[in-house]
This record gives sequence, structure tokens and C-alpha cells, in this order.
Amino acid sequence: MFLGLEEMKFFKLRYTLVIGVIVLVAYVAFMLSGLANGLAQGVRQGVDQWDATSIVLSEDANKSLNASSLVMDDLNHVEAKQKEPLGQFAGAINKVGQNKEADKINISLFGVSMNSSIRPKLVEGRYFENTGEIIIPQNLVDKGIKLGDTVKIGKLDKELKVVGITKQNSFSIVPLIYTSLDQWQELKFGKIIEGDKAPINGIVVQTTPTSEIKLETVDDHLVKYKIEEFIEKLPGYSEQNLTLNAMIYFLFVITAAIIGIFIYVMTLQKTSLFGVMKAQGISNGYIIKSIIAQTFILGVIGVAIGVGLTLLTNLILPSAMPFELDSTNLVIYSIVLIIVAVLGGVFSIRTVTHVDPMKAIGG
Repeated sequence: MFLGLEEMKFFKLRYTLVIGVIVLVAYVAFMLSGLANGLAQGVRQGVDQWDATSIVLSEDANKSLNASSLVMDDLNHVEAKQKEPLGQFAGAINKVGQNKEADKINISLFGVSMNSSIRPKLVEGRYFENTGEIIIPQNLVDKGIKLGDTVKIGKLDKELKVVGITKQNSFSIVPLIYTSLDQWQELKFGKIIEGDKAPINGIVVQTTPTSEIKLETVDDHLVKYKIEEFIEKLPGYSEQNLTLNAMIYFLFVITAAIIGIFIYVMTLQKTSLFGVMKAQGISNGYIIKSIIAQTFILGVIGVAIGVGLTLLTNLILPSAMPFELDSTNLVIYSIVLIIVAVLGGVFSIRTVTHVDPMKAIGG
């Protein structure tokens, strides 16, 4: 290690370039990780906040909440301690008095019962108590809609009042609004339907991890899915995760290749030096340990700077950008990048072991 440190001090520019490459690759990898996590949270955040274990949909829905078609009577066919009816609507919202198309904001909306256990916690205001009332997330407040405002959603002529605000919440990347099942029906179908035939999209089940829900149905039109299984089928969720994660993994391979090439070239330049060291009785093992230690130090410095730049960037990114750092991923990717950098340096070991002291000294 001492040999490697001394060489790095002497050839500052050369090793600064190597560190710079590692910094750039680490920075891109961490930013992609934050973007992937932010986009994933934007898709699934509303579902995660249910704190549920399962969801029941119609058999022909292909795990899609919006495509599922159930009725309130289906609640009677699901045996579970805690089960909540749910309706979904996707549309656009704008404040009353702002009729321009540019002022509309795409939203998702969940209709739930008045005292539903899956309603998100409020940070301001109250829960809806009548039709015509909604609660909105903080990310809509950031876009200019406030507590007490009246808004219009979709093609419904009726004005809706904002009575409560939750913390940031989203579903399928857009802000998530909650309202009553009656108001959801009016938005989606243009009328309110009461009784056992009232439509819903799904049934959210909250059970303990060890308990199982039972479906008692005569026509087998109900299907239970675990929440993670349901999330995997949300539009775009799996595809965007696969794409961004693949880019991160390719960066790891690129890092190994770049570091390997740098260290290999520098090792070739030091062939005569290694020959002299071997002639003096210094073993291959000592030289190899020095190269690996040197590469490890380069990796640690480069990754540390990359982490610092990522954290600073996170502080200045606009709130509208779906970016969220995960500390676990940050640590894992940092360790992987350092290991990959060391592996890149290992490629030079064969060159060291094949150096002939007599030939190297003789030119």
C-alpha cells in the first residue's frame, strides 16, 4: 500500500484523471438509481400507503385496477377482518376560474368509504363528509391548489371543494386525490348508484402477514393478488425499473473496463521498474498487493466524491422531479463500484507476474 500511495503522490495528474472517471461513473449511477427509485415511488406510493397485504379484483381485469369491475355485494364474498371497497378514476383537475387547458393537472383519484382505513393521514383540514368534497396531496398544493379551493375534475360540471390535505402522494406518477365512493361514481359514471349493485373497482384487504383471506363466490369472478404482485403489473412500473437498472448494471461493467485499461497501461509503463524490484528480491505478491491497494484507494476516493455530488444535487433538484435517494441502494452501489474498480485493477496482475527481471532491466 505504501508503494501505491507514494506513486499516486508523485503522478498526481495521472491518478486524478482515473479518480475523475470513477467520480463521473459513480455520479451517473447514483443519479440513475435516484431517478429509478423516484419514478417507482411515483407509481406505487398511493398503494404503499394503504399498508395492505392483498387486493381483490375481477378475474378478467388482468391485475389492472381500472379494468376491474366489481359491485358492493362482492364484499360479502370476501372473508377478511379488514376489507375496504375502492374505486379508481384518472382525469385532470383545474381550479374554478382557470379554464385554460394549460392550467389542468393530470391526477389519479381513489373513491373510498367515508371511514375507510386506507385513507391517508391528513396534515391539514379534515376528511370528506359529504359528496362534493375531496382531499388532495401536498404535491397538488405545490402546483397552486390550496385548502378551501373549489375545483373541477374531468367532464363533471359540479364544483368540488378541497377540505383536506395529505402529505405527498401519487399513483401512476400523478398526484393522488381521495374522495367518497358516491363522488367517485358521479365522476366516473355521471350518477350515484346505491345498494349492493353499486360499482367498485377492487377490494383492499388488510390482514396480518400470517393470515389468509378467503373468497367465497359461486361464479369464480373474484381473484386475490398480493400487493407486490399487483404493483408489478401497474402500467410502466416493471418496464421503467428494468430499463434504468440495466443502465446502472452496464455502468458497473464500463467502470471495470475503464479502470482495467488505465491500470493496465500504467502497469506496462512500469515494466522496467517492476523488473528492478524483482531483481532486488521484492516478491510478486508484494507488487500485486500494492496495485490492488492502489486501485482500492482510487475507487474509495472516486465513489466518495460521487456520493457527495449526488447528495448536493438532491438538494437543488426541483420538487416536481421524481427523484428519491435510497440509502440502502446508495451503500450497495458504492460497495459494488469499489469492488468493480478493484477487479479492473486485477486485470494487470498477469503482466506483473510475467515480468522477467533480466529482460526488463536490459531493455
